[in-house]
Amino acid sequence: MFVIGITGGIGSGKSRAADVFRSRGIRILDADEISRAVTGIGGAALPEIKESFGNKTIDADGSMNRKYVASLVFSDRMRLDLLSKIIHRHVFESIEAELASEKEKGTKLVVLDVPIPVRRGFLDVCNQIWVISADERIRLDRLVDRGMEIEEAKRRMSMQMTRGEYEELADIVIVNDGTEEDLVSEVELHIAKELHERGIRI
Repeated sequence: MFVIGITGGIGSGKSRAADVFRSRGIRILDADEISRAVTGIGGAALPEIKESFGNKTIDADGSMNRKYVASLVFSDRMRLDLLSKIIHRHVFESIEAELASEKEKGTKLVVLDVPIPVRRGFLDVCNQIWVISADERIRLDRLVDRGMEIEEAKRRMSMQMTRGEYEELADIVIVNDGTEEDLVSEVELHIAKELHERGIRI
């Protein structure tokens, strides 16, 4: 089974690139979706989050109180790192289980959609890393166009790796400074090339 990891900073177009794979019926494991599951009602990460940050971290419905937790970690890097470590571990355990299941079913290709690639985790299970990259000004404009306040967009971007740091991890870099159609065409070309070279039929 061949595993492609797609990553890139917020506003880069990473999720749109993953959608191109999804439209071809290729199995996608979305780290954000899994993160929401492990912190949702009855989620696997909740006991550890509660133990580390207190009872108020759990909402009345049994899910993580995202607003309260955000207020705790907003300006505290140590707390943010601890929260990220807890959630990452549970997300990765879920991804490992999903990959094992797909391999058992005979799946030939799986794509991981991950916003923040980490060693000792996502990068280690991928055979190839695709980075969707875009100019910071363009990313900022996209986030504002989505309705995000400019200062919040800048804050979120500053919490992630730089464009150069993402690209250093890449086997394939796709620059998304143009239109959505340009991105889709570029991703389609790379998919066709990789499937052909590896003899994978979807």
